[in-house]
Amino acid sequence: MSDIDITRLTLTDARNALAQGDFSAVELLYAVYRRIEATEPSIHAFVENYPREGLAQAEVADRRRKVSPSPPPLLGIPIGVKDIFDIAGKTTLCGSELRAGCDVAVRDSDAVHALRRAGAVLHGKTVTQELAAGVLSPPARNPWDARRIPGGSSGGSAASVAVGGCLGALGSDTGGSIRIPASVTGTVGLKPTYGRLSTKGVFPLSASLDTVGPITRTVADAAALYLVLAGREAEIDAVERKLTAEEEPSLKGARIGVLTSFFNERIQPDVAAAFQDAASALRDLGAEVVECDWPHAPAARAAALLISRVESAAVHAEAIRDTPDLIGEDVRFRLEIGAMTSGIAYVRARQTREAVKQSIAALYREHELTAIVAPTTAATALSADDPVVRWPDGAEESAGAALTRFTMPWNATGQPVISAPCGFDEDGLPIGLSFVGRPDEELELCNLANAYERATEWHLRRPPL
Repeated sequence: MSDIDITRLTLTDARNALAQGDFSAVELLYAVYRRIEATEPSIHAFVENYPREGLAQAEVADRRRKVSPSPPPLLGIPIGVKDIFDIAGKTTLCGSELRAGCDVAVRDSDAVHALRRAGAVLHGKTVTQELAAGVLSPPARNPWDARRIPGGSSGGSAASVAVGGCLGALGSDTGGSIRIPASVTGTVGLKPTYGRLSTKGVFPLSASLDTVGPITRTVADAAALYLVLAGREAEIDAVERKLTAEEEPSLKGARIGVLTSFFNERIQPDVAAAFQDAASALRDLGAEVVECDWPHAPAARAAALLISRVESAAVHAEAIRDTPDLIGEDVRFRLEIGAMTSGIAYVRARQTREAVKQSIAALYREHELTAIVAPTTAATALSADDPVVRWPDGAEESAGAALTRFTMPWNATGQPVISAPCGFDEDGLPIGLSFVGRPDEELELCNLANAYERATEWHLRRPPL
């Protein structure tokens, strides 16, 4: 079979089709490359592709499937890799002139190694915002409207998944860099609990916040990739059966918190309306939706912001001093701010982080919450030429401030968060809904998000490109 509709195929679909012999890994990869060839002139999701290596991996996957009674779970599945993850024999450029001419990686990052061990075909590196520090991800564009940004810093990963350039991709999240691009491209992004997955071999931005995770088309796909990255491949089939069961989805017995104040401030009307509709859908599924306030959300955001600035300045201290001209203006400014921040301020930010972690844990206990839901971002995808949100009162907010406002608090608390599509604005741009779980309860979070996903049809829409 060579006529594969890669725009409709999910990772889970592909796993099952390959197992049943509906098509080969080579045929699947050719379909992916045809899609990349058709869309890259507009989307620019990839830094580079590896057609020769990819084809060799796919051929090996097909031979291996014929002789293996228990093939690994991602055998033959094309996966994109954000260009801050080391792939042995490839350069890790991080979207920055600072890395031009850097040596090739001598070994895979732990995340890439996990994918390779699971049989994935690693066919290309995806575009990242410079040094993974921002939400624009140039030159990548949004498949729903190529005049708009795909979010960041994992923008290339999300754009490639949305358009069919891969069936899943690696992302990283320090202030929202998995969830923001997932939200604005209509994909699913999972930020696991901080520290749950290894970041070894991933170029750092802020060591005490950096988290790696998957971007996919569906919640079930995200769960499968998460389990691979966590070294829990043996659980994938059981989890997949649970998430794709034919029974009507139900959230009976779940108590889901809806946060007031901070998460209702400065939000586009279409985003607010989609969120209210999502809350109603959760009630219809049997969940008890509880309004509650977390007054420490602004402090959580501020703490994460300051910590990330200082720690990223430490990573690039020599470059700030010796070669600042090789750093883009926006990133250089944030690094310089971090370098000028006092040690006392940094320590206080770390102390604040511990306090907000305790406060959100107390909120979950007080209201007996299973999870919290919130809009992933306050705005949909912004113009690439003018990435500013203009609010009705005349105020303007930069893309970085507007899009991280609802994501960064959860980097401070370290909780797992999954963003799934929950609607579209009047311009046909995707809107994301975040499910925020208890620490280390990624699979329970996926159960909740999956029930919502199956009860709606937002994830079935595809970009017009």
